[in-house]
Amino acid sequence: MSVAQIARGQVPSAARRAAAKDWMFLGALVVFGIVIVAALLGPWLAPYDANQLYVGPINGSPTLAHPFGTDDLGRDILSRTLVGAGASVFAPIVVVVLSTAMGLTVAVTAAWFGGWVSGGIARIIDVIFAIPGLVIAVLAVAMFGKGLIAPVVALSIAYIPVVARLTQTAASRELGKPYVAALRVQGVSSTAICFRHLLPAMMPLVAAQLAIGFGYAMLDLAAISFLGLGQQPPAPDWGSMIANGQAGILAGAPEQSLFPAILVVVTVLAVGIIGARVTVWAEGKDR
Repeated sequence: MSVAQIARGQVPSAARRAAAKDWMFLGALVVFGIVIVAALLGPWLAPYDANQLYVGPINGSPTLAHPFGTDDLGRDILSRTLVGAGASVFAPIVVVVLSTAMGLTVAVTAAWFGGWVSGGIARIIDVIFAIPGLVIAVLAVAMFGKGLIAPVVALSIAYIPVVARLTQTAASRELGKPYVAALRVQGVSSTAICFRHLLPAMMPLVAAQLAIGFGYAMLDLAAISFLGLGQQPPAPDWGSMIANGQAGILAGAPEQSLFPAILVVVTVLAVGIIGARVTVWAEGKDR
């Protein structure tokens, strides 16, 4: 089964039956779907203004009026969690899309030309890979100011070496196959070979990297916000909410940190499960 068939929805019945019986996969899809809906519609689903002070008691426990409780300023935690879902979910998506697109381009270029081009790209990748992504993001914030834009761009660059290293080997292996040589002899353009044959063959690996990268990006961006360098108050996101709730944990009111932390963990796990299952099916194990 080819990746093109999967993209067109021509998945064998065995794969469909396996997906229907895989409750973990279906559960992960439902969870991630709920998170995406919350990220898209959070401001409209929130029962209160996310920044309105003293809508309830200080560090209030969960009630019918405030299902997640209230924070140290009396703000509704559920409302802030829903509104903060947008930045917490879509910023990592931007990171993995940008890093995967740039990393895949670098990998295919290195594999196609080889020689000094591949060697030069490898040296640049080694330099970027030697610096942790979180450090690059913090440096970007120091240079360009607090907020989400600088960390997102910095992490997108920091993740390029991971994608490039994983995909360059696969690209070189695919380019070494006889059908690629046959296409070249027939006069098929390099662009057509890349977009019609090489990239579709690498989609399973790319899908896996997107899922893994999303998890790392969400955790890194949450850590940046936790440090006070990401989304700035009063705008909520899950990382900053976890940080702001630290005092409440010691006071016996952990809700402000607890619920956003649970959502981060559950979202990362759900995407990881989805990526693992889709990769297995895309590689043709259900032929």
